[in-house]
Order: sequence, then structure tokens, then C-alpha cells
Amino acid sequence: MTANGFLQIACFFLIILALTKPLGGYMLRVFSGEWVFLSPLMRPIEKLFYRLAGVDEKAEQDWKNYGISMLVFSLVGFITLYILQRAQLFLPLNPQGMDNVAPDLAFNTSISFISNTNWQNYGGESTMSYLTQMAGLTVHNFLSAATGIALAIALCRGFARNVSKTIGNFWVDMTRCTLYILLPVSFIIALLLVWQGIPQNLGAYVDATTLEGAKQTLAQGPVASQIAIKMFGTNGGGFFNANAAHPYENPTALSNLVQMVLIFAIAAALTNVFGRMVGNPLQGWALFGAMSVLFLAGTLVVYAAESAGNPAFAALGVDQSASVLQTGGNMEGKEARFGIANSALFAAITTDASCGAVNGMHDSFTPLGGMIPLINMELGEIVFGGVGSGLYGMLLFAIVAMFVAGLMVGRTPEYVGKKLESYEVKMTMLAILILPFSMLGFTALALLMPAGLAGISNNGPHGFSEILYAYTSTTANNGSAFAGLNGNTFFYNLTLGFAMLLGRFAMIVPMLAVAGSLAMKKSVPPSSGTFPTDNGLFVALLVGVIAIVGGLTFFPALALGPIVEHTLMQAGTLF
Repeated sequence: MTANGFLQIACFFLIILALTKPLGGYMLRVFSGEWVFLSPLMRPIEKLFYRLAGVDEKAEQDWKNYGISMLVFSLVGFITLYILQRAQLFLPLNPQGMDNVAPDLAFNTSISFISNTNWQNYGGESTMSYLTQMAGLTVHNFLSAATGIALAIALCRGFARNVSKTIGNFWVDMTRCTLYILLPVSFIIALLLVWQGIPQNLGAYVDATTLEGAKQTLAQGPVASQIAIKMFGTNGGGFFNANAAHPYENPTALSNLVQMVLIFAIAAALTNVFGRMVGNPLQGWALFGAMSVLFLAGTLVVYAAESAGNPAFAALGVDQSASVLQTGGNMEGKEARFGIANSALFAAITTDASCGAVNGMHDSFTPLGGMIPLINMELGEIVFGGVGSGLYGMLLFAIVAMFVAGLMVGRTPEYVGKKLESYEVKMTMLAILILPFSMLGFTALALLMPAGLAGISNNGPHGFSEILYAYTSTTANNGSAFAGLNGNTFFYNLTLGFAMLLGRFAMIVPMLAVAGSLAMKKSVPPSSGTFPTDNGLFVALLVGVIAIVGGLTFFPALALGPIVEHTLMQAGTLF
């Protein structure tokens, strides 16, 4: 661990802090239908979409209709993306002649991209045509992100509105998010990434001769446009198999920083949107504070673990004063151009958010270094989290925290002026419990099935971690992988696909039910007995509840994987 590494982490955090308020204010104006500087350009396009789709932008929906609209939209997206993959050989913009995607892989990939998971059981440069990459995967990078943000705004309206039967209009929220937020920023970022050296073309792959005289095929294509939205929309699906470790996806230190900032930008800004919508910006900053505590704690643990390296080097008789233990830490699976600090920071960021992009292979991290990304996802990726999903996940935990506080003081809990009764608590717990049910349940199934055990590349606790990580990542709609698991089999394509469905939609429905119930409640002004939720005490309570719930739920599984692996590593046993 070095001063330079700490400085880089601090600079990243300060950039996020500086972006939160202005971006949050802009997003609030967009979703409120107010005039913004892009309105002269985008407003006519927005109105045209409504006219073509037969949508009345002034007609709002209750939570059931809002949810049905979202589910129907996602179903249509799944079907069209599946067909596109299964027919890509016969479609244009396929200069490499990529074959049609296998049925089980197309099923898995379609669910992956409509759910904002972007788990990839394939190598993009060897499997997907340019048309599939652009019209399929990149398009859903926009639409799945817009869906998540719209859902978060709907929950915010539930807290903010007073005796209302509606929580907005899904079609309007998604359209405005895409046109005014995701599209313009992604366009600018794509140009910046092209400047940094990322390809953006439709040409065929190029054959090159290396210095040793060997032949190498250089994959290229419409890369920059997909990378911009994959980061800003916390999608994470890479154009190339190596993802953000590939020099054509992430060529420079500047591109690396920009991509990390993009991952957190919207999630951080949504906390500010929430505070403004409920009429007290400090409420949003309290959520930001809780997220920041968890983010910084996790990042420092990963950085420390990777800087310490593997003590097995000492057992080999290496002079420790000059060994990798002292000078470099664990560089296995990392890009030398990013180093340990930026690799550890990227790993924490991408698993705090539902991004899943990686600039290093988590399978090669030390046991504790790989455990933190696993924990980040097991908590439901509420540490800033995905676009929308991070905020509504954290708000669900806030409801649980206030329920616990209410039990301690013996009064009905309240949060931002809304009384939390049995219905809201039940729906909240249902949404939260879906995640461990899928993560641990599918992991147990894979460990009992020969088809599940056949996919791991390591024995012992590391192999267990590979399976646990896969189902945790897919259920949490993250999409990153330990990289040691062969997931492109019928068993894993099917079960990981169902894990993604549960993690996305089984959580969303009860969350929307909470939003609808809260919107119909009357706002209650704070009294002398109201527990304050805009200060450090609430931040501590919220972080404590998250840690306790996460620990009680997942510690046994972690003990079987990374914790015991770390203990054995210290004793000289490796896997």
C-alpha cells in the first residue's frame, strides 16, 4: 500500500462527490418534466415517441400498471434479442461470418442483457456479429439501465407523494431517461474513448504479424459506443472477452479513470434526487454517507489484501526485502499499466455497482481480495449500486433499519414522513430475502450436481468460491465472474439465467408494491419522538443493520470459501 495508491482512491471519491449534486439536480428536472438545456433538441423527439407508441405523457399509472408495463417491455426485449442472436448468420453487418448463437447461450444472454446483468458465457469478439453487438446488446445497455432508473424514481415518488394512487408513468420515465441522460452522456464519452484509442468501425478483423513472425488476428468493431453505455449504465458487458482489461476497451490511465467514474455517477446522483424529492436534501446525503462508508471500507480491504500478496513466495526462499511481497504485492491477473491500487479500486467499484466490468481477473485475487467483491454483491449491490437498483435496494434496507429502531423505542417506525406498517415491512423483507434464496439455493444445487461440479477449474474452497460467485453475481445482476468457472454449458446457462430473472424481477415487484403503498399514505410531519434520519446516527444504524443482515445470511458460505482459503494460504496450502 502506497501514498500514491491512497491518493488515487481519494481523487476518485472526490470526483464522485463533486458530481453528485449537479447531476442529481439535472436528473430531477428531467423526471419532473421541467425544461433543461437539451429540451430544444430532445423534446420534439420525445413527443414523437409518445405519439407513435400511443402514450399519454400526462396519464400516470398505479404501481401494478407500472410494473406490468415494465414486465411486458422486458419480455418483448427478451424475445427480440433471442431471435437476433439465433439468426445473426443470415443478417447483415457480420463480416467475420459469426455463426448463430446456440439456443441455451442465447437464452442466457437475452436474460442477461434485459436484466442489466450482462453476464457473458461467451467471448464477444468470437461469438457476436456487429449487428448483434449494436442492435442487440448495446441497445439493451440503454434500455435496461433506463428501466432500473425509472423504477428507482417510482420508489422515490412513493416516499415523496401525499395520498396518491399513482407513482408515475413507466413509458415516460424510461423515454426521458434514455433521451436526456443516457444517450447524450454516452455520445460524448464515446468520442472521448475514441480519442483515447478505442476502435469504432465496421471493418473486418485485421491480420497482423508479430515481432516474432507469428500471425495474430486483431479484433475490432463498434467498440467505443458500447463501452460508453456499458459503464454509464452499469451494464458491464464487454465487446471483448477480456472486458476492461483489454487494451481496445481500456487503453490508458485516463480511460480507466473515466470508466470508473461513469460506473458510480448515476447511482451517487440518485441519492441527491431522493433527498430533493422528499424535500430534505440531507436525507439523500445520509444515504450517500452510508454508501460511502461501505465503499471505502471494502476498497481498503481489497487494496490491503492485494498489496500483501501471497506468503507462499517467502516459502520459496525468495529474499523478502526484494520480493514481490514487499515491492509489488499480488500482480497475478492484473494489468501492469493499472497496478494494484487501480485494480483493487476497480474491483470494489464494479461489484459495489451492478456493473460487472473488470480490469483484472477476480479469480486471481487473494482470498480476502476476492471476498470483498463477493460481499458487495451479496448485500444486493446497495453500495451506490446499479443505476436505480442501488438506490431502491438501499431504501429497502432503510425501511428495515427504521423498523428495528421502532422496535427498540416501542413506536410505529417512520421514514421521511411515511409510517412504515406491516405491509411495507413484509414486502421489503420479501424483496431482500429473494437474493439469498437464489444465491445460496442455486449454489447448493450446483454443488450437488455433476454438471455443476464439472464447471469449476479449482478444487477445494476456491472452487466453491467460483460457483458461489457466479450465482451471487447473476442474482445481484452484476455480471462479473471469477473467471475460473466454465459457464457455457446447458446447466449453467439455464440456472444462471433463472438466477438473473429472480434477482431482477422477483425483487422489483414487491419493491413497487412498497412504492404504491407509501404513495397512498399521508405524509406525517416530524415530531419530538421522530427518529432523525438525516444525520450520522442514522448512517451508523443503517450501516450496522446492513452488516448484521449480511453477516447472519452469508457468513457460513463465506467461511466455506474465501475465509478458509485465506487461512489455508497462510499455512502454505494453495488451490
